[in-house]
Amino acid sequence: MDITEKVELIERPPTEEVITHDELIELFKTNSSPKHYIGLEISGFLHLGSLISTGFKINDFIAAGVNCTVFLADWHTLINDKLGGDWEMISKVSKYYHDAFKLICPKVKVVLGSELYQEKTEYWSELVKFTKHMSLARTMRTLTIMGRSENEDKIDLAKLLYPPMQAVDIHSLDVDIAHAGMDQRKIHMLVREIFPKMKWKVPVIVHHKLLPGLLKPVDTSDSQILGKMSKSDPSSGIFIHNSDDEIRTKIKKAWCEESNIQNNPLLEIVKHVIFHEFNEIKVERPEKFGGNVIFSEYTQLESDFVEKKLHPTDLKQTVGEYLVKIISPIREKLNLSEELFESIKKSY
Repeated sequence: MDITEKVELIERPPTEEVITHDELIELFKTNSSPKHYIGLEISGFLHLGSLISTGFKINDFIAAGVNCTVFLADWHTLINDKLGGDWEMISKVSKYYHDAFKLICPKVKVVLGSELYQEKTEYWSELVKFTKHMSLARTMRTLTIMGRSENEDKIDLAKLLYPPMQAVDIHSLDVDIAHAGMDQRKIHMLVREIFPKMKWKVPVIVHHKLLPGLLKPVDTSDSQILGKMSKSDPSSGIFIHNSDDEIRTKIKKAWCEESNIQNNPLLEIVKHVIFHEFNEIKVERPEKFGGNVIFSEYTQLESDFVEKKLHPTDLKQTVGEYLVKIISPIREKLNLSEELFESIKKSY
């Protein structure tokens, strides 16, 4: 595979931004197997965005010859009060995340934050040195990466460690490509600014599109996280452990305004998930409504939707069935005990 093909794989949907395209090309010219990383909080049930869309993107990197790592940020999870800040619970759910990503991305390496910090004895001294380059105001502005606001009344001191820890994770893993959703952009811009001052390797940054939630979008102060699919709102997303019927029902109830392509969750799922795994999509409908139609490109499907040749009802039916095809085999193979399932459920 030549460099152009590798770059095309990395930049295909759901990738939304590469910082920078030219640096990515130069990286492949000098390194045929660069190191990649994506970090995840251990924050509950995995869903269509956090596991499947992310996992599909990781597999693009792997196909391009990149050595990929999923970093399970257990200490960050505790700092951010996820799973009740219960370390035993965080450890159990970490195993579930490990198994899930190894199932979707068999060639990925999974690293626990707690393991990294034990192995890299210099981590904490490097963290202190990194924070010398961060103002308190800048740190507060980066709290959006953890779903927090700088205007929150109760921010404990530990939470201010989260952004610099995330940055130093990248250095400690010797990363060539730092990968995340668009909601992590602020920390990566901080990395790009401070790493050169510390004479640390500056990674190429790849941000993928965040899947929107299934509900009608509500404006937020940050357009990058507008109505994203969330673990904390079961009605907003498709979860890996939803049954086939639950998947179909959620999609049927999803917001999908006729001919409107702005923040349309079903079109985003088609573009970033279904067309990622299928070369064509078949919409089955009665002859009186136009009969069956096959789309081999997303742009064709979107055009028909805009022109009202494809009705939301038919789109919902199709998306529901394709998601069942994708999720059902994963759900059946991913072992999650009833006890752990109920424990995670109670943590929301």
